[in-house]
Amino acid sequence: MTKRRSLRSLIRILGPGFVSGAADNDPAGIATYTQAGAQFGYGQLWTALFALPLLIAVQEACARIGAVTGKGLAAVIKENYSARVLYAAVSIIVITNTINVGADIGAMGEAIRLIVPIPFFILVLATAFITLSLEIFSSYQIYARYLKALSAIAFVYLLTALFVEEPWMKILRATFVPHVELNFAFLFIVLANIGTTIAPYLFFWETSQEVEEDKAAGRIGPRGTVSISSRAISNIRIDNAVGMFTSQLITWSILVVSATVLNQHGVTDLKTAADAAKALEPLVNSFPYAGLLAKLLFAIGIVSAGLLVVPILAGSAAYALSEMLNWKEGLNLKLKRARGFYGLITASTLIGLAINFLGFDPIKLLVYTSVLNGVAAVPLILLISLIAKNRAIMGERVSGILSVGLTWLAFGTMAAAALAALVTFQQGN
Repeated sequence: MTKRRSLRSLIRILGPGFVSGAADNDPAGIATYTQAGAQFGYGQLWTALFALPLLIAVQEACARIGAVTGKGLAAVIKENYSARVLYAAVSIIVITNTINVGADIGAMGEAIRLIVPIPFFILVLATAFITLSLEIFSSYQIYARYLKALSAIAFVYLLTALFVEEPWMKILRATFVPHVELNFAFLFIVLANIGTTIAPYLFFWETSQEVEEDKAAGRIGPRGTVSISSRAISNIRIDNAVGMFTSQLITWSILVVSATVLNQHGVTDLKTAADAAKALEPLVNSFPYAGLLAKLLFAIGIVSAGLLVVPILAGSAAYALSEMLNWKEGLNLKLKRARGFYGLITASTLIGLAINFLGFDPIKLLVYTSVLNGVAAVPLILLISLIAKNRAIMGERVSGILSVGLTWLAFGTMAAAALAALVTFQQGN
């Protein structure tokens, strides 16, 4: 009885942190981790474990900023930094998110086309329409419930990892002992791996969603002051840790499966969605039409991830711009009360949709988007670290030594990965 009650309590605690963790394994993430496993085998397994504490630290800082100030990240930057810093931060999130939206919509279209022979342009139009409708016309409380449920499909990779015969001692060693190759191809994918894990859109999204939680719980007073208990802060940390651990467990599973199934069988470069879907074939080999069933599972996973993350991408960009422009914003508001906010969501989605008609390879675009996120995250993590330890902004809820140290380590790691990739590229390695 006590265990059941504890489980129910944990489920009630799960909110923005868990949804953010689920959204971390978006189509770009799935494609990037699959490419990493296919190209380098178990060589980049360590990145999943290494990134976990950094991801938890950065996202916990973002969540705490939103919960303590009652303001989104852009609004906090606007109040405490120069206009140039604000415009730079908002520009980064709007540009990267819009490209990400386009890449994810394209991936959803490609995944569906594995099962249904419908022209690509019709599929991307349909997926864009569905995601827009969900975000604009459904309430956040109901939508968030579905977001949690949708995240469960990603566990198919963990099931595959456990089902397939694996060289577990080799896998454990690769997980805990870093392997580094000083060449552009390897460092490029390392940057993509970390960039799609510690991604800018999650910074703005989780901060804004904690503000929504403050509003729903009645923590924000008439003058905008926030009254939040230590218990609420503790719950935010638990929610965040569970979400990010789940995210990285799935990341690790994708790397393991793609290394075992793809790399070990000579598939080292993903050219189509069908190549990526092969990673799931061992799970269904004993069933009739195993190839088709693997494609179906892959398609469901990509579409579920896309439905989860495209609204988050468009929404986080809309939150940032609305806060900068002093527009009413929030998924708790109806369309007629926040037309500008929902207009920005629509514009971001439609511009992203248009990217799919420029002739880019949908699978390669996902990996390049992850690299872009890795580069864009660097200045934003610097800002988050400075805000989270600023007593004038955070009061008694400033970051502790461990949080500050891990956030700065995330900043240094991503800056170093971007620089190393650039240097090796220029040297032609």
